[in-house]
Amino acid sequence: MENYFDIIFSQVNITLSVLLIILIIYWIITMISGLDFDLDIDVDIEVDADIDMDMDTGIEGGSMDFSDVANAEVDREHVVNKGTRKLKWWQIILIYFNFVGIPFMFTFTFWIFTWWIISVLTTVITFSYDNSFGFVIVLLALIPSLFLTKIVTTPFKAFFKNLNKDGDKAVDFLGREAILLSNISGEKLGNAEVNVDGNIMNIYVRSLDGTALTFRESVLIIKQSNDKNYFFVSKS
Repeated sequence: MENYFDIIFSQVNITLSVLLIILIIYWIITMISGLDFDLDIDVDIEVDADIDMDMDTGIEGGSMDFSDVANAEVDREHVVNKGTRKLKWWQIILIYFNFVGIPFMFTFTFWIFTWWIISVLTTVITFSYDNSFGFVIVLLALIPSLFLTKIVTTPFKAFFKNLNKDGDKAVDFLGREAILLSNISGEKLGNAEVNVDGNIMNIYVRSLDGTALTFRESVLIIKQSNDKNYFFVSKS
């Protein structure tokens, strides 16, 4: 047993081993505890001028579910360049290896686990888990791990396509009342909670006409955005 620990936490394999342990703890907390972590920060991230992606999380008084990160899905239209220019190389990689169209953390976990398995087994077979050649093997293992991840995760595409971000069948939110979990105005996105048959669900919202709406204010869900990522709301 001690020898196994020496191999898993050797200088060659320790990085992937620690990362895998963190991911396991992450999923355990997400699936069992269902903890919500409230973030009182305002973050607007613009990722490259050529990418149509705008993220706004945890505005004043707002909250972000711990599970939101696990279920966050990068849609194909979010990584496609505006205009007619070709996709960049890293955008093509994201799409090809299923980091797009499936919850990112789901694919990422499969990738790290596959990479770790290949690295550990190969370094054991070649007795290189404690020498510099092992680092070369770990780097080379990245490539086959990506292809194996693509093979394993591809069947899940159809599954996740029919689910919402919480893993349930899609809910019709239109016409329902919601409570704002953040201040919103103009084109700013925020969070809101909706009571659906006794279940509290979090959704992303935006003011219908740009009117300022405040934290804990009751609003009415009017319609869904064209990309289906958020809902337009107005005073109820």
